[in-house]
Amino acid sequence: MVFIDDPLELGRIITNPGKEYQTCNRQFQGIPGIEITPKGRLWATWYTGGVGEGPENFVVLVTSLNSGKHWSEPVMVIDPIGKVRAFDANVWIDPLGRLWFFWSQSYSKEEGNIFDGQSGVWGMFTENPETASPHWSEPVRFAEGVMMNKPTILSNGEWIFPTALWEDNLCGGKIPEELKSLSGANLTVSNDQGKTFEHRGGVAIPGRRHDEHMFIERQDGRIWNLIRSSYGIGQSYSCDGGGTWSSGEDTGWGGPNSRFFIRRLQSNRLLLINHALDPETGKYSRKNLVAYLSDDDGKSWHGGLMLDERAEVSYPDGTQDKDGNIWIIYDRERYRCGDILFARFREEDIVAGKCVSNVASLKNLINSTGEL
Repeated sequence: MVFIDDPLELGRIITNPGKEYQTCNRQFQGIPGIEITPKGRLWATWYTGGVGEGPENFVVLVTSLNSGKHWSEPVMVIDPIGKVRAFDANVWIDPLGRLWFFWSQSYSKEEGNIFDGQSGVWGMFTENPETASPHWSEPVRFAEGVMMNKPTILSNGEWIFPTALWEDNLCGGKIPEELKSLSGANLTVSNDQGKTFEHRGGVAIPGRRHDEHMFIERQDGRIWNLIRSSYGIGQSYSCDGGGTWSSGEDTGWGGPNSRFFIRRLQSNRLLLINHALDPETGKYSRKNLVAYLSDDDGKSWHGGLMLDERAEVSYPDGTQDKDGNIWIIYDRERYRCGDILFARFREEDIVAGKCVSNVASLKNLINSTGEL
Protein backbone atom coordinates (compact mmCIF):
# COMPACT_ATOMS: atom_id res chain seq x y z
CA MET A 1 0.00 0.00 0.00
CA VAL A 2 1.27 3.48 -0.90
CA PHE A 3 0.71 6.14 1.75
CA ILE A 4 0.35 9.75 0.67
CA ASP A 5 0.13 13.10 2.44
CA ASP A 6 -3.69 13.23 2.29
CA PRO A 7 -5.97 13.33 5.36
CA LEU A 8 -8.71 11.48 3.49
CA GLU A 9 -6.43 8.48 2.93
CA LEU A 10 -5.50 5.84 5.49
CA GLY A 11 -2.48 6.69 7.63
CA ARG A 12 0.29 4.20 8.32
CA ILE A 13 -0.71 1.39 10.70
CA ILE A 14 2.39 0.13 12.46
CA THR A 15 1.85 -3.16 14.31
CA ASN A 16 5.48 -3.56 15.37
CA PRO A 17 6.45 -0.04 16.49
CA GLY A 18 10.14 0.76 16.68
CA LYS A 19 12.12 2.60 19.31
CA GLU A 20 11.15 5.99 17.90
CA TYR A 21 7.62 5.45 19.27
CA GLN A 22 8.65 4.36 22.76
CA THR A 23 8.20 6.48 25.87
CA CYS A 24 11.80 7.68 25.94
CA ASN A 25 11.35 9.42 22.57
CA ARG A 26 7.99 11.12 23.20
CA GLN A 27 7.16 14.59 24.49
CA PHE A 28 3.60 16.00 24.47
CA GLN A 29 0.84 13.44 25.08
CA GLY A 30 -2.76 13.23 26.27
CA ILE A 31 -6.44 12.81 25.31
CA PRO A 32 -6.80 9.13 26.31
CA GLY A 33 -9.35 6.31 26.07
CA ILE A 34 -9.70 3.01 27.96
CA GLU A 35 -11.47 -0.37 27.66
CA ILE A 36 -11.36 -3.73 29.47
CA THR A 37 -12.10 -7.20 28.11
CA PRO A 38 -14.22 -9.85 29.88
CA LYS A 39 -11.03 -11.63 31.01
CA GLY A 40 -9.52 -8.42 32.35
CA ARG A 41 -7.09 -7.27 29.66
CA LEU A 42 -6.92 -3.49 29.69
CA TRP A 43 -6.45 -1.44 26.54
CA ALA A 44 -5.54 2.25 26.52
CA THR A 45 -4.90 4.78 23.78
CA TRP A 46 -3.90 8.43 23.48
CA TYR A 47 -2.07 10.65 21.04
CA THR A 48 1.42 12.04 21.21
CA GLY A 49 4.26 13.11 18.88
CA GLY A 50 5.92 16.51 18.66
CA VAL A 51 5.77 19.25 21.27
CA GLY A 52 2.02 19.90 21.06
CA GLU A 53 -1.07 19.46 18.91
CA GLY A 54 0.22 19.58 15.35
CA PRO A 55 1.41 17.72 12.25
CA GLU A 56 3.71 15.32 14.15
CA ASN A 57 0.88 13.76 16.19
CA PHE A 58 0.34 10.00 16.11
CA VAL A 59 -1.86 7.60 18.09
CA VAL A 60 -0.55 4.81 20.33
CA LEU A 61 -2.25 1.67 21.67
CA VAL A 62 -0.99 -0.04 24.85
CA THR A 63 -2.22 -2.93 26.98
CA SER A 64 -2.04 -4.41 30.49
CA LEU A 65 -2.88 -7.90 31.75
CA ASN A 66 -2.42 -7.34 35.51
CA SER A 67 -5.09 -4.78 36.41
CA GLY A 68 -2.97 -1.86 35.27
CA LYS A 69 0.07 -2.56 37.46
CA HIS A 70 2.29 -2.77 34.37
CA TRP A 71 1.64 -1.45 30.87
CA SER A 72 3.27 -2.28 27.57
CA GLU A 73 5.08 0.08 25.27
CA PRO A 74 2.95 0.73 22.15
CA VAL A 75 1.77 -2.46 20.46
CA MET A 76 0.30 -0.46 17.58
CA VAL A 77 0.72 3.07 16.24
CA ILE A 78 -1.27 5.09 13.70
CA ASP A 79 1.17 7.56 12.14
CA PRO A 80 0.18 9.33 8.92
CA ILE A 81 3.02 10.77 6.87
CA GLY A 82 3.82 14.39 6.17
CA LYS A 83 1.54 17.01 7.70
CA VAL A 84 -1.38 14.69 8.36
CA ARG A 85 -1.97 14.10 12.07
CA ALA A 86 -3.70 11.20 13.84
CA PHE A 87 -5.55 12.18 17.03
CA ASP A 88 -8.68 11.76 19.22
CA ALA A 89 -8.54 7.98 19.51
CA ASN A 90 -10.68 5.65 21.61
CA VAL A 91 -11.30 1.95 22.23
CA TRP A 92 -14.66 0.21 22.70
CA ILE A 93 -15.93 -3.36 23.06
CA ASP A 94 -19.13 -3.90 21.08
CA PRO A 95 -22.02 -6.25 21.98
CA LEU A 96 -20.38 -9.00 19.86
CA GLY A 97 -17.26 -8.89 22.04
CA ARG A 98 -15.08 -7.22 19.39
CA LEU A 99 -12.63 -4.49 20.38
CA TRP A 100 -12.93 -1.41 18.17
CA PHE A 101 -10.12 1.10 17.75
CA PHE A 102 -11.17 4.55 16.54
CA TRP A 103 -9.10 7.58 15.55
CA SER A 104 -9.34 10.78 13.51
CA GLN A 105 -7.07 12.28 10.86
CA SER A 106 -6.66 15.86 9.71
CA TYR A 107 -4.21 17.95 7.73
CA SER A 108 -2.16 20.20 10.02
CA LYS A 109 0.00 22.98 8.61
CA GLU A 110 1.81 23.69 11.87
CA GLU A 111 1.49 23.37 15.62
CA GLY A 112 -1.80 24.93 16.73
CA ASN A 113 -3.23 24.75 13.21
CA ILE A 114 -4.76 21.33 13.70
CA PHE A 115 -7.97 21.15 11.70
CA ASP A 116 -8.25 21.19 7.91
CA GLY A 117 -11.99 21.87 7.93
CA GLN A 118 -12.92 18.30 7.06
CA SER A 119 -10.98 15.53 8.82
CA GLY A 120 -12.32 12.01 9.01
CA VAL A 121 -13.13 9.28 11.55
CA TRP A 122 -11.58 5.85 11.07
CA GLY A 123 -12.31 2.55 12.77
CA MET A 124 -11.27 -1.08 12.77
CA PHE A 125 -11.91 -4.02 15.09
CA THR A 126 -10.42 -7.26 16.34
CA GLU A 127 -12.30 -10.42 17.26
CA ASN A 128 -9.57 -11.57 19.65
CA PRO A 129 -8.99 -8.69 22.12
CA GLU A 130 -7.67 -11.03 24.82
CA THR A 131 -4.32 -11.31 23.04
CA ALA A 132 -1.63 -8.62 23.10
CA SER A 133 -1.11 -8.66 19.33
CA PRO A 134 -4.51 -9.24 17.76
CA HIS A 135 -5.41 -9.34 14.09
CA TRP A 136 -7.34 -6.25 12.97
CA SER A 137 -10.02 -5.82 10.33
CA GLU A 138 -9.54 -3.54 7.33
CA PRO A 139 -9.84 0.09 8.53
CA VAL A 140 -12.87 2.07 7.34
CA ARG A 141 -13.37 5.83 7.15
CA PHE A 142 -16.98 6.02 8.30
CA ALA A 143 -17.70 9.69 9.04
CA GLU A 144 -16.63 13.22 8.30
CA GLY A 145 -14.95 15.14 11.10
CA VAL A 146 -13.81 13.87 14.49
CA MET A 147 -14.94 11.34 17.09
CA MET A 148 -13.45 11.33 20.56
CA ASN A 149 -15.98 9.44 22.69
CA LYS A 150 -17.48 5.95 22.72
CA PRO A 151 -20.60 4.85 20.82
CA THR A 152 -23.91 4.11 22.56
CA ILE A 153 -26.20 1.11 21.98
CA LEU A 154 -29.88 2.04 21.81
CA SER A 155 -32.67 -0.17 23.11
CA ASN A 156 -33.71 -0.87 19.50
CA GLY A 157 -30.25 -2.31 18.78
CA GLU A 158 -28.87 0.64 16.80
CA TRP A 159 -25.29 1.72 17.36
CA ILE A 160 -24.95 5.50 17.49
CA PHE A 161 -21.59 7.24 17.16
CA PRO A 162 -20.87 10.80 18.44
CA THR A 163 -19.12 12.22 15.38
CA ALA A 164 -18.59 15.96 14.95
CA LEU A 165 -17.55 18.48 12.34
CA TRP A 166 -16.06 21.46 14.15
CA GLU A 167 -17.03 25.07 13.57
CA ASP A 168 -15.83 26.80 10.42
CA ASN A 169 -12.40 28.43 10.91
CA LEU A 170 -11.88 26.65 14.25
CA CYS A 171 -8.21 25.81 14.83
CA GLY A 172 -7.33 26.91 11.31
CA GLY A 173 -9.86 24.86 9.34
CA LYS A 174 -12.39 26.05 6.80
CA ILE A 175 -15.20 23.58 6.13
CA PRO A 176 -15.77 22.79 2.44
CA GLU A 177 -19.01 24.30 1.16
CA GLU A 178 -20.56 20.90 0.49
CA LEU A 179 -20.01 19.84 4.12
CA LYS A 180 -21.14 22.97 5.98
CA SER A 181 -24.56 21.46 6.70
CA LEU A 182 -22.75 18.79 8.77
CA SER A 183 -21.13 21.29 11.15
CA GLY A 184 -22.20 20.29 14.65
CA ALA A 185 -22.46 17.48 17.19
CA ASN A 186 -23.62 14.71 14.88
CA LEU A 187 -25.12 11.26 15.22
CA THR A 188 -23.75 8.60 12.88
CA VAL A 189 -25.68 5.32 13.03
CA SER A 190 -25.03 1.68 12.16
CA ASN A 191 -28.01 -0.65 11.85
CA ASP A 192 -25.94 -3.72 10.95
CA GLN A 193 -23.42 -4.02 13.79
CA GLY A 194 -20.73 -1.88 12.24
CA LYS A 195 -20.87 -3.09 8.62
CA THR A 196 -22.24 0.19 7.26
CA PHE A 197 -22.65 3.70 8.67
CA GLU A 198 -24.76 6.74 7.83
CA HIS A 199 -25.16 10.28 9.08
CA ARG A 200 -28.61 10.76 10.61
CA GLY A 201 -28.59 14.28 12.05
CA GLY A 202 -26.87 16.74 14.33
CA VAL A 203 -27.07 20.03 16.19
CA ALA A 204 -24.88 23.11 16.54
CA ILE A 205 -25.77 24.45 19.99
CA PRO A 206 -24.94 28.00 21.11
CA GLY A 207 -21.47 28.26 22.65
CA ARG A 208 -20.21 24.94 21.28
CA ARG A 209 -16.46 24.30 21.44
CA HIS A 210 -15.04 21.19 19.74
CA ASP A 211 -18.34 19.39 20.62
CA GLU A 212 -16.74 16.24 22.18
CA HIS A 213 -20.31 15.08 22.83
CA MET A 214 -21.78 11.90 24.29
CA PHE A 215 -25.22 10.30 23.92
CA ILE A 216 -27.54 8.90 26.58
CA GLU A 217 -30.84 7.17 25.82
CA ARG A 218 -33.29 8.54 28.39
CA GLN A 219 -35.93 6.39 30.05
CA ASP A 220 -38.60 8.28 28.09
CA GLY A 221 -37.00 7.19 24.80
CA ARG A 222 -35.40 10.52 23.89
CA ILE A 223 -31.75 10.65 22.87
CA TRP A 224 -29.85 13.10 25.06
CA ASN A 225 -26.93 14.84 23.38
CA LEU A 226 -24.47 16.31 25.91
CA ILE A 227 -21.93 18.67 24.38
CA ARG A 228 -18.81 20.54 25.47
CA SER A 229 -19.50 24.27 25.49
CA SER A 230 -18.01 27.60 26.56
CA TYR A 231 -20.22 27.51 29.70
CA GLY A 232 -19.50 23.89 30.62
CA ILE A 233 -21.87 21.25 29.23
CA GLY A 234 -24.75 21.99 26.85
CA GLN A 235 -27.62 19.69 25.95
CA SER A 236 -30.03 18.91 23.14
CA TYR A 237 -32.73 16.27 22.72
CA SER A 238 -34.04 14.18 19.85
CA CYS A 239 -37.44 12.49 19.80
CA ASP A 240 -36.97 10.82 16.41
CA GLY A 241 -33.84 8.73 16.88
CA GLY A 242 -31.37 11.50 16.11
CA GLY A 243 -32.81 13.00 12.93
CA THR A 244 -33.82 16.32 14.43
CA TRP A 245 -32.72 18.05 17.63
CA SER A 246 -33.85 20.74 20.04
CA SER A 247 -31.96 24.03 19.74
CA GLY A 248 -29.70 23.45 22.73
CA GLU A 249 -29.36 24.86 26.24
CA ASP A 250 -27.13 24.85 29.31
CA THR A 251 -27.36 21.78 31.59
CA GLY A 252 -26.35 23.99 34.50
CA TRP A 253 -23.71 21.45 35.57
CA GLY A 254 -20.80 23.83 35.04
CA GLY A 255 -17.32 22.94 33.88
CA PRO A 256 -14.23 24.59 32.40
CA ASN A 257 -14.97 24.16 28.67
CA SER A 258 -13.33 20.72 28.57
CA ARG A 259 -14.12 17.08 27.89
CA PHE A 260 -16.37 15.28 30.38
CA PHE A 261 -17.58 11.66 30.61
CA ILE A 262 -21.12 10.35 31.09
CA ARG A 263 -22.35 6.76 30.86
CA ARG A 264 -25.24 4.56 31.99
CA LEU A 265 -23.98 1.94 34.43
CA GLN A 266 -25.08 -1.66 34.86
CA SER A 267 -27.20 -0.54 37.83
CA ASN A 268 -29.07 1.82 35.47
CA ARG A 269 -27.65 4.81 37.32
CA LEU A 270 -25.84 7.50 35.32
CA LEU A 271 -22.17 8.22 35.99
CA LEU A 272 -20.77 11.70 35.34
CA ILE A 273 -17.09 12.66 35.48
CA ASN A 274 -16.69 16.43 35.46
CA HIS A 275 -14.60 19.20 36.99
CA ALA A 276 -15.92 20.62 40.27
CA LEU A 277 -15.95 24.31 41.11
CA ASP A 278 -12.72 25.43 42.77
CA PRO A 279 -13.72 26.70 46.24
CA GLU A 280 -10.61 28.88 46.43
CA THR A 281 -11.25 30.84 43.23
CA GLY A 282 -14.99 30.30 42.74
CA LYS A 283 -14.24 29.33 39.15
CA TYR A 284 -13.99 26.19 37.04
CA SER A 285 -10.63 25.04 35.74
CA ARG A 286 -8.98 21.79 34.71
CA LYS A 287 -8.52 20.58 38.27
CA ASN A 288 -10.77 18.79 40.79
CA LEU A 289 -11.89 15.88 38.61
CA VAL A 290 -14.91 14.33 40.38
CA ALA A 291 -17.25 11.35 39.86
CA TYR A 292 -21.01 11.77 40.47
CA LEU A 293 -24.07 9.49 40.28
CA SER A 294 -27.68 10.09 39.28
CA ASP A 295 -30.64 7.91 40.31
CA ASP A 296 -33.21 9.96 38.37
CA ASP A 297 -31.94 9.89 34.79
CA GLY A 298 -29.73 12.95 35.16
CA LYS A 299 -32.19 15.32 36.84
CA SER A 300 -29.99 15.48 39.93
CA TRP A 301 -26.55 14.27 40.99
CA HIS A 302 -25.18 13.02 44.29
CA GLY A 303 -22.05 11.60 45.83
CA GLY A 304 -18.80 13.11 44.71
CA LEU A 305 -15.61 11.06 44.65
CA MET A 306 -12.59 13.29 44.07
CA LEU A 307 -10.45 11.44 41.53
CA ASP A 308 -7.69 14.04 41.26
CA GLU A 309 -7.56 17.50 42.82
CA ARG A 310 -4.38 18.63 41.04
CA ALA A 311 -4.11 21.26 38.32
CA GLU A 312 -4.14 20.33 34.61
CA VAL A 313 -6.01 17.03 34.99
CA SER A 314 -8.47 16.57 32.15
CA TYR A 315 -10.18 14.57 29.41
CA PRO A 316 -11.70 11.57 31.22
CA ASP A 317 -12.90 8.45 29.44
CA GLY A 318 -14.17 5.31 31.10
CA THR A 319 -15.65 1.84 31.10
CA GLN A 320 -17.22 -0.63 33.54
CA ASP A 321 -16.07 -4.24 33.83
CA LYS A 322 -18.23 -7.33 34.31
CA ASP A 323 -17.81 -7.14 38.09
CA GLY A 324 -19.13 -3.58 38.24
CA ASN A 325 -15.79 -1.87 38.76
CA ILE A 326 -15.49 1.53 37.06
CA TRP A 327 -12.27 2.43 35.25
CA ILE A 328 -11.56 6.07 34.38
CA ILE A 329 -8.54 7.26 32.38
CA TYR A 330 -7.42 10.90 32.09
CA ASP A 331 -4.34 13.02 31.42
CA ARG A 332 -2.27 15.49 33.45
CA GLU A 333 0.09 18.26 32.32
CA ARG A 334 0.25 17.18 28.67
CA TYR A 335 2.98 19.67 27.81
CA ARG A 336 5.31 18.90 30.75
CA CYS A 337 5.18 15.49 32.44
CA GLY A 338 2.60 14.04 30.05
CA ASP A 339 0.97 11.79 32.65
CA ILE A 340 -1.65 9.27 31.56
CA LEU A 341 -3.45 8.02 34.68
CA PHE A 342 -6.38 5.83 35.69
CA ALA A 343 -8.70 5.43 38.64
CA ARG A 344 -10.62 2.29 39.63
CA PHE A 345 -13.60 2.43 41.99
CA ARG A 346 -17.18 1.32 42.55
CA GLU A 347 -20.53 3.07 42.95
CA GLU A 348 -20.31 2.81 46.74
CA ASP A 349 -17.12 4.86 46.66
CA ILE A 350 -18.92 7.65 44.80
CA VAL A 351 -21.85 7.57 47.25
CA ALA A 352 -19.48 7.75 50.22
CA GLY A 353 -17.36 10.46 48.62
CA LYS A 354 -14.24 8.49 49.49
CA CYS A 355 -12.62 5.12 48.75
CA VAL A 356 -14.48 2.53 50.84
CA SER A 357 -14.46 -0.53 48.54
CA ASN A 358 -11.59 -3.01 48.51
CA VAL A 359 -10.84 -2.30 44.83
CA ALA A 360 -10.74 1.49 44.90
CA SER A 361 -7.44 2.97 43.76
CA LEU A 362 -6.77 6.51 42.51
CA LYS A 363 -4.03 8.38 40.61
CA ASN A 364 -2.50 5.23 39.08
CA LEU A 365 0.15 6.03 36.46
CA ILE A 366 -0.04 4.37 33.05
CA ASN A 367 2.66 6.40 31.33
CA SER A 368 4.66 9.56 31.88
CA THR A 369 6.99 11.29 29.48
CA GLY A 370 8.50 14.62 28.62
CA GLU A 371 10.27 17.06 30.93
CA LEU A 372 9.86 16.19 34.64
